[in-house]
Amino acid sequence: MMLKDVQALIRDVPDFPQPGILFKDITPLLADPDGFAAVIDHLADIARSHSAEEILGIESRGFIFGAALASHMKLPLHLVRKKGKLPCATASVEYELEYGVDHLEVHTDAITRGTRYLIVDDLVATGGTAEATGKLVNQQGGHVAAYAFVIELSFLNARERLSEWPVESLIRY
Repeated sequence: MMLKDVQALIRDVPDFPQPGILFKDITPLLADPDGFAAVIDHLADIARSHSAEEILGIESRGFIFGAALASHMKLPLHLVRKKGKLPCATASVEYELEYGVDHLEVHTDAITRGTRYLIVDDLVATGGTAEATGKLVNQQGGHVAAYAFVIELSFLNARERLSEWPVESLIRY
């Protein structure tokens, strides 16, 4: 399946979650087995091209794509979650939001020094969460192989924020 066909499976929802926002809904893509498989195949090509050794899925929709990709490639999957959601010892990073700060965490045994991680999420907007995830990897001695997103809202300039690492996206708006 071509990426233009995958893009046709992404539904625009105006004024969600608030007026003026055009939400990109991936649920029709997830409901289409061929479309979802095509996305995973494309993400696997990205992972291979950047010599990724393990996958990091960002909460929460990054878990969907990250899990399918890790299974497809027979690679380990690790989860990056908001503060207080992981049960064991964690490493944490604080990052700025439009109005305040938040924290992301990963289990301390998830990142291995010298290992190359593909950071996966469904969508990148401003890049704050993705940047914080990259910092978590670096703090623990791992290497960011690349970022891989299904959707990129390019008008929000996340690539500039993430310019320290390769950024790949399948569909750009």
